[in-house]
Amino acid sequence: MSAPAPSERAFVPFVSVDNMMKLVHRIGVETMLSGIAEYVEEDFRRWELFDKTPRVASHSKEGVIELMPTSDGVTYGFKYVNGHPKNTKEGLQTVTAFGLLADVYTGYPVLLTEMTVLTALRTAATSAVVAKHLAPKDAQTMAMIGNGAQSEFQALAMKEICGIKTLRLYDIDPKATEKLMRNLEGRGLTLQPCKSPEEAALGAQIITTCTADKQNATVLSDNMVGTGVHINAIGGDCPGKTELASGILSRSDVFVEYPPQTRVEGEIQQMPEDFPVTEMWKVITGQAEGRTSDRQITLFDGVGFAIEDFSALRYVRDQLEGTGLYHDLDMLADPDDPRDLFGMVMRANPEGGETA
Repeated sequence: MSAPAPSERAFVPFVSVDNMMKLVHRIGVETMLSGIAEYVEEDFRRWELFDKTPRVASHSKEGVIELMPTSDGVTYGFKYVNGHPKNTKEGLQTVTAFGLLADVYTGYPVLLTEMTVLTALRTAATSAVVAKHLAPKDAQTMAMIGNGAQSEFQALAMKEICGIKTLRLYDIDPKATEKLMRNLEGRGLTLQPCKSPEEAALGAQIITTCTADKQNATVLSDNMVGTGVHINAIGGDCPGKTELASGILSRSDVFVEYPPQTRVEGEIQQMPEDFPVTEMWKVITGQAEGRTSDRQITLFDGVGFAIEDFSALRYVRDQLEGTGLYHDLDMLADPDDPRDLFGMVMRANPEGGETA
């Protein structure tokens, strides 16, 4: 007897890199950033429903490989992601990722997708959601220090969601800044290349640091940060990797995603264990104050958290219907008799008899 064709439940929609890029173009990059931001904010508002745990990390001297799981009780999600700063010198991406959604009731996966592009989109969307709540009112100028793979997404999210009009740009590699300016030409932003991080920060109401080196760097020194600014520090994402002088943290009100993870991976790893922070979901739900004065320095110590990936995965799942921008992968063994997995395997023998 020949093996039956796979059931519908055996197939899982898979979004390849090619199809993710097609989805971005179909929706529009700024519209997609805005859409993901809405999903992120929605999930921040129901933060207490989620399973939360620091990501499971495997560190090496070259970088880190991580799993980032969460569930809202109905849907489960996780992301596989690496961070290898040395990769750029070898012509490779610093960050690669893929992610999955599953039905909690059955445990069956319902979506598998690339997340290298999607992580860049969700990180930028999250930064903009935070800045919407914390940045000075009517902020129009942002310094972008670190002009690598994440920078254009950050810039466009801040433009679309927060109204940023001018970018002051600095990277230790001038070619990275040239790349950013070439990619953002004609997108409605005034682009100002700068010769130093000090020059970039001058006159900016928002400062975003987004560098990749796995070291305790001082991208922003204490004297570069005046009163009244908002800082998005998103480059620190593992132990031993920071971007800001500790003096800046001491003068700032610091906002985080999930303290048990941020205290290990974020800028606040430099500070005592009892250093005060505010969870961002509490600001968004009105349970904690955000910006309270024009002179206050607000600082988002963003390391990336699984709920943000969950939001991005939900968004992609909800956009796919009718697009054809996915492949059905025969991923799940689903025999007619769930107790007869062996029989299903045996019936699959193309020779029609016992295997040797």
